[in-house]
Amino acid sequence: MTLRLHDLDLRGFASDNYAGIHPEVLAAIAAANDGHQIAYGEDVYTARLQEVVTEHFGEQAQAFPVFNGTGANVVGLQSMLPRWGAVVCTSTAHIHTDEAGAPERVGGIKLLPVETPDGKLTPELIDKEAWGWGDEHRAQPLVVSITQTTELGTAYTVDEIRAIADHIHPLGMTLHMDGARISNAAATLGLPLRAFTTDAGVDVLSFGGTKNGMLYGEAIVVLDPSASDGLHYLRKMNMQLSSKMRFVSAQLIALLTDDLYLRSAGHANAMAARLRGALEAGIADGSIQGVGFSQETQANGVFATLPAGVAERLREHFRFYDWDASRHEVRWMCAFDTSEQDIDDFVAALTRELAAQSAAS
Repeated sequence: MTLRLHDLDLRGFASDNYAGIHPEVLAAIAAANDGHQIAYGEDVYTARLQEVVTEHFGEQAQAFPVFNGTGANVVGLQSMLPRWGAVVCTSTAHIHTDEAGAPERVGGIKLLPVETPDGKLTPELIDKEAWGWGDEHRAQPLVVSITQTTELGTAYTVDEIRAIADHIHPLGMTLHMDGARISNAAATLGLPLRAFTTDAGVDVLSFGGTKNGMLYGEAIVVLDPSASDGLHYLRKMNMQLSSKMRFVSAQLIALLTDDLYLRSAGHANAMAARLRGALEAGIADGSIQGVGFSQETQANGVFATLPAGVAERLREHFRFYDWDASRHEVRWMCAFDTSEQDIDDFVAALTRELAAQSAAS
């Protein structure tokens, strides 16, 4: 018996997590399902994942599948730090704003957040918190964590990442990348994964899959083995060791095979570009008034400002989140299954709400 409780016509722009499982990923889960495999990562799928990861990130790369992005970030950072270590990140970083204090409470990690205009760190911004080594009264800044693409929808270039790595490595610091949307960055940059990770000086990263068509699961990918220690133990300690790991690994293999990660993320990026383009065209011809943009649209997110009250009415038809309610800033996210019709319907609904507001004022 098939049990379906949701409306298939319901569409949203709140998060790429709202999308279902990509059909190719679902097929990979089904293919891995029959028969028995050794538990806790001693299965053939996890072994194959290691081979696939080295193909994308280099021979030294090691993958540690986990359940979710928060787990990947916390456990990965734990492996990079002694008990007295601290992490420099942006004030908008997911580890700082959206992980319920897990890095601090679960990981025992001090975060040193820095304000940024676009969600990206620079060597100069890092220096605001990268100091105090040897001072027993200060948590020691030993890791920098960047997000690719950032929480504000922007993407680091290879040169920007390399500049950070070259700046912090001589200071004895290592570089962590939260790659929850790393596939969107690859699609934006038009580069292989290795080019802006391994070759740019990233030491450890969280490879995201849930936002790009997986059912669940991410992977900690160690790019420099000297920068990480104890993951075999930390993963279990932090409740991130999957007994039926083959199902996480099979999904990651599917994502990294035949460029599925690029195809899915590239489509999501294209839909965000379509959304922004339609709004910009409406602004130019006067059919859309009162809409502004607060960030560049470089991946699958559009950050915009709306007249007061419009977001609430529009949310009666399409779910999305406020980003900064104090200035009526919202975030619209596109996913691998967002269609052109979804975009056109959303733009039409927004245009109607803006027109109704204008007529009432």
